Amino acid sequence: QVQLVESGGGLVQPGGSLRLSCVASRTVFSLDAWSWYRQAPGKQRELLAGITRDGISNYIDSVKGRFTISRDNPNNTVYLQMNSLKPEDTAVYYCNRNPFPVAWGPGTQVTVSS
Repeated sequence: QVQLVESGGGLVQPGGSLRLSCVASRTVFSLDAWSWYRQAPGKQRELLAGITRDGISNYIDSVKGRFTISRDNPNNTVYLQMNSLKPEDTAVYYCNRNPFPVAWGPGTQVTVSS
């Protein structure tokens, strides 16, 4: 079955940047669309951004202009470049296939705090 492993999170000050990575194994990565999600404490998981197999991206309004999703098909990896981070971006970040999601990976914690 498909396995997802996210990485790249950490503690960053407001205004800082992070680049998240998600490696998908046991899948024909290039044929699928992928998305990034996040879940803050006490909140539901929310969809942030998506990228089609042709590289077309879309974002929710709260991250548009700050976050950039990209993909590296030969390495089965989807990235999320996050700039101008805010405390409200603090959450566990996940990737998944979208549509037809698979089992969630462990996620990577992002904490934005001074």
